[in-house]
Amino acid sequence: MNQVVLVGRLCADPEIVKTEENKQRSVVTIAVNRSFKNSEGIYETDFIRCILWNNIALHTFEYCHSGDVVGIKGRLQTRSYEDEEKNKKFIMEVIAEKVTFLSSNNKNSEKETQ
Repeated sequence: MNQVVLVGRLCADPEIVKTEENKQRSVVTIAVNRSFKNSEGIYETDFIRCILWNNIALHTFEYCHSGDVVGIKGRLQTRSYEDEEKNKKFIMEVIAEKVTFLSSNNKNSEKETQ
């Protein structure tokens, strides 16, 4: 089973683009704090790239801003590409299936999208 559930803060305002197939897409990064301290007694943070499509992308763009807390349920996806030196690189990202707006300055802050 490939399922991921994350709660974190948006690192930037969401932006939305339309693909050639006329689909709406947004790429967001969320900061997720770890639940334990490292050897120096500090809580570390992971920055996780998430891909949002269509209505999920549109609603997140409309209602969320940098610093808002969101919950994301989705799946992990790995893809590869070649850099300028023809080295194969791999990237792992979360493909969102559901986004829950947990905190926002907007009045519709607890809206869910699917």
